[in-house]
Amino acid sequence: MGFEELLDQVGGFGFFQVRNVFLLALPRLIMPMQFLLPIFLAAVPAHRCALPGTPANFSHQDAWLEGYLPQEPDGTLSSCLRFTHPQAPHNTTLQGEGQSPEELQGEPSTVPCPQGWEYDRSEFSSTIATEWDLVCERKGLNRVTSTLFFAGVLVGAVAFGYLSDRFGRRRLLLVSYVSTLVMGLASAASVSYVMFVITRTLTGTALSGFTIIVITLEMEWLDVEHRTVAGVLSSSFWSVGVMLLALVGYLIRDWRWLLVAVTLPCVPGIVSLWWVPESARWLLTQGRVEEARRYLLCCAKLNGRPMGEDSLSLETLSKVAAGERVVQRPSYLDLLRTPRLRHISLCCVVVWFAVNFAYYGLSLNVSGLGLNVYLTQLLFGAVELPAKLLVYLSVRYAGRRLTQAGTLLGTALTLGGRLLLSSEMASWSTALEVIGKGCSESSFTTVYLFTTELYPTVLRQTGLGLTALMGRLGGSLAPLATLLDGVWLPLPKLTYGGIALLGACTALLLPETRHAQLPETIQDVERKRQPSKWGLVPVPQHRRQSLDEDSW
Repeated sequence: MGFEELLDQVGGFGFFQVRNVFLLALPRLIMPMQFLLPIFLAAVPAHRCALPGTPANFSHQDAWLEGYLPQEPDGTLSSCLRFTHPQAPHNTTLQGEGQSPEELQGEPSTVPCPQGWEYDRSEFSSTIATEWDLVCERKGLNRVTSTLFFAGVLVGAVAFGYLSDRFGRRRLLLVSYVSTLVMGLASAASVSYVMFVITRTLTGTALSGFTIIVITLEMEWLDVEHRTVAGVLSSSFWSVGVMLLALVGYLIRDWRWLLVAVTLPCVPGIVSLWWVPESARWLLTQGRVEEARRYLLCCAKLNGRPMGEDSLSLETLSKVAAGERVVQRPSYLDLLRTPRLRHISLCCVVVWFAVNFAYYGLSLNVSGLGLNVYLTQLLFGAVELPAKLLVYLSVRYAGRRLTQAGTLLGTALTLGGRLLLSSEMASWSTALEVIGKGCSESSFTTVYLFTTELYPTVLRQTGLGLTALMGRLGGSLAPLATLLDGVWLPLPKLTYGGIALLGACTALLLPETRHAQLPETIQDVERKRQPSKWGLVPVPQHRRQSLDEDSW
């Protein structure tokens, strides 16, 4: 008897699993609000050099202002420079006093803002850009905060992936909750840019526990027939979190209080762990039979399948555990030792990099759509919900592999299409941007479900840790790619689209997992149990139920 047969007895989808999905919904709400927080946290409002004796009024550009600020090629006044000496109004002739001979004969000289900047606070009362003047020649430091945050997520993915396979999913989820709460509040209380960057990076490290533990803890309690619907349903909470961020950002315009608002939900999350079960699959692979038995009996009771203690005897569970207890201490090297697992791991890291790079490249750039930042964020969140419905239908009928490749290809095509449109076709450009966001979210939803099904139980968290590491590397580089517009304006979008296209091609090299049981051991992955090019692990005939019978 394997674990799938045990799950059949206690119920592979019932109240127990539904309760588990909703208990683990809170991390999925917290993640997008933290990951996409730079949209509001690091926003750069309109600004110009602080000028002595002048009001900070951005609604009118009086003639005297033109005497202090040079014009950009597009006719707007410079945000980063001012004239060394004030100019006469309405012309470029310098006043005689204080001018050098070179200035009298040529263009007036300019200098960076010597007295700092004045900011338009009509949209944001405070951001880290206005707090520490991260504009103009210091704008790179603003981008660095997002890059280092995702670098922290990258490091955390390795640590949490390995440790949760060693010490359990539930225990490490508690560590992630507590660490996120502490580091988030410390970031809000930062007294310097350096302190903020350090605490924000550590917040990213703590949050990475959510990204790889939650999906695994859900999937390992679900039977084959309901993994798809539960995976898509639970990922919908991410989209709700995206829209909640727009609402919270609109209501709270100060970056410190905004950071506190998106961090405090960790408190009820810590309390909810009292009802979150440990993975019985993982407990059996570790030989902890008594604990696994207790959770299985609880699952049977809540699912309306009461079983006597003799029905799940320790002897029976011990035999199941003996068959699955192959790898005692998982190692990242185990992902590369065997040929099929090595092939899966190398392909997955490329796909995860592409998915994250394209998604955060689109999500963190909410300008250029003709809407304010709050409506844009709300629209980007709203388009993800129908995208998830399409994913649900696609993975059922087309399979995981084609869905993954198709959504990444759709992202690449929409990004490429925008480059072909002229500036006069603003409505078409907006439509393509929204479609591209939907495609990138679809690829994100699929990659979690797909990767979870590819790795065996004994290395599932370790495999997710490795792939999430490369994914977060893509996420950390995405904000920096926007700086490529200084080389060539279309280069950032061309880069995002090119990487997405590479990920689509790589996804086609992965094996299909539709209708397949979750592999328990490395041997299950390597063993060719059916005459197939990909060596899938098939569902037994008596359980090969059509996914058409799934219900929400």
